[in-house]
Amino acid sequence: MDVIYWIIFGLIAGIIANFIMPGSNGGIIGLIIIGIIGAVVGGYLGRMFFGVSVTGFNLTSFIVAVLGAVLVLFVVGLFSRNRVE
Repeated sequence: MDVIYWIIFGLIAGIIANFIMPGSNGGIIGLIIIGIIGAVVGGYLGRMFFGVSVTGFNLTSFIVAVLGAVLVLFVVGLFSRNRVE
């Protein structure tokens, strides 16, 4: 059952992150993956710098996961742009 919870958690975090920083065209699977990766990245960085991490289904965990997902989308956006100099 934990896997289903993480998928739902990732989907919600991915949808919110995509709303904040649009541009992801991965569909529902892409949103789930971005949300889960965002939770891992946000949890790691949050624990390192602020002492907070993803601890379950609560508001703090969602905020950390969404911020992590936004950071992941930002970094992916930096590397996926075709820059002409």
